[in-house]
Amino acid sequence: MRACDLELNFREVYRYLGCKRELPQGAVVEEVKSCVEELVRQSELREVHRRFPLQFLGEDRFLVGDMELKSRALSRNLRGCEEVYLMAATIGFAMDHLVARASAIGKMSRAVMMQASGAMLIESYCDALNKQLKEEAATEGKFLRPRFSPGYGDLPLSAQPDFFRILEVQKHTGITLSESLIMMPSKSVTALIGVSTEDAHCVLEGCESCAKTNCSFRR
Repeated sequence: MRACDLELNFREVYRYLGCKRELPQGAVVEEVKSCVEELVRQSELREVHRRFPLQFLGEDRFLVGDMELKSRALSRNLRGCEEVYLMAATIGFAMDHLVARASAIGKMSRAVMMQASGAMLIESYCDALNKQLKEEAATEGKFLRPRFSPGYGDLPLSAQPDFFRILEVQKHTGITLSESLIMMPSKSVTALIGVSTEDAHCVLEGCESCAKTNCSFRR
């Protein structure tokens, strides 16, 4: 999959820029378009995913492979599932380099727009991967639950090292994890996706699963 194959949602870029109700016009629109086009040309998409067995240990504790997790919100998301996809994805270092370059020459507005463009692009990439996994599961008569990442709701970022270990994230994608649990490239994502034989709708998805109700990026 290439970045030019992804669905590009410019409204998401504007949302990350803080334009929730009124869309920008004129020069801002052209600058955002320029940022997205440059980022699409330079990004190198990489991902890894594997399916693991899921075992519930209690009301809000469960095993994914040999990784034990505790999260009430994710437990509700996964009820009725017997397996889980773990995935990691990145758009590469292009955005980090482009932001640094713009900042170095004082083009701070372009740096901010490039950050927003990168946030949109990694989400579009994850959505495309999600669609592929959904189609794969459908061939087995199975269904997927919404994507859920460490840092959503009450699933702590401290789960990241185990994610990296059992999915061999660095080996397959080049994504690294610092001691302070920061991923590089910065536009990288890890996530769990429940696999179920039931076509059950789960209301906890994206911003709805997160306790940060005062977040400026909340939908």
